[in-house]
Amino acid sequence: MGVFVFLPLVLPLTAWPVARLAERHLHPRAATRLLTGVGFVLALCSTLCLGLLAIVGTAQLPGNPLPDGWADPEVRAAVPHDEVVGKTAIVALAAALLSCGAFLTHRRRTARQATRALAGLPGGRRIAVLPDEVPYAHTLPEGRIVVSTGMLAGLGSAERRALFAHERAHLAGRHHRHLLLVGLAARANPFLRPLRTAVTYTVERWADEDAARAVGDRRLTARAVGKAALLTPRTAFPTSPAFASPGPVPRRVAALLAPPPATRPWPPLFTAVGAAAWAALVGTMLSAMASANSAFTLIVILHAATPL
Repeated sequence: MGVFVFLPLVLPLTAWPVARLAERHLHPRAATRLLTGVGFVLALCSTLCLGLLAIVGTAQLPGNPLPDGWADPEVRAAVPHDEVVGKTAIVALAAALLSCGAFLTHRRRTARQATRALAGLPGGRRIAVLPDEVPYAHTLPEGRIVVSTGMLAGLGSAERRALFAHERAHLAGRHHRHLLLVGLAARANPFLRPLRTAVTYTVERWADEDAARAVGDRRLTARAVGKAALLTPRTAFPTSPAFASPGPVPRRVAALLAPPPATRPWPPLFTAVGAAAWAALVGTMLSAMASANSAFTLIVILHAATPL
């Protein structure tokens, strides 16, 4: 495997520039899809390589359940500094898996809390209005919009239309899936946290743009976003897209007051964001190639070292 097995662990750094530039210069729909795809592939490759290194480390532990031949010098020679790297990879892989498990557990717990909150309401309605003075508006993965009476009371009728258009856009775009994938990616590899932060912002911008197009008034949508942010003291369902979630709300308002962003799916090459996007794509391809090469090499070596 050589040094190739280490590349997917650090190649996520190539996505940092595009994470910073895409949210500013790409249409939020294109930015969300690009960053989610890049982040998921990079996380998958880095986890695979951690697993390969952990196999080498596990084979060196006394009393391990692996075949004795997997601890032969020929196998260990496939990984530079195998004694330290292999055992460190065991700890790192366990930490990544535990972190991803905790993230999924938190999401399930939040979903159960939302289900209990909606238990007394009719199940056939897509919009659930909860009698709560705390202002909030969210979408739930099962396809329902949750809004409090406190939020509706603080908005005018036109602003309510913008709010519901925003939440419908979250459902139509299945934004919770993007948040799930980048959330898991950031837990699997901490180098991918900037992508998670960027996607958390771009899904809101994507819904803002769809809402502005639906109501036909960008200034009205900007006013609704700003007013909802001022009303909302906390996020009731932090793992779901929220109309007034914590974050750069002033940037969202400023973007809505500006002309609509270009809808091109890929930025021009000879621009900063275009160069960053291609760098991230090349880094992702190299990561996939390195992890595939390392996996194939280790499989061949382990097969040769395994007694028949």
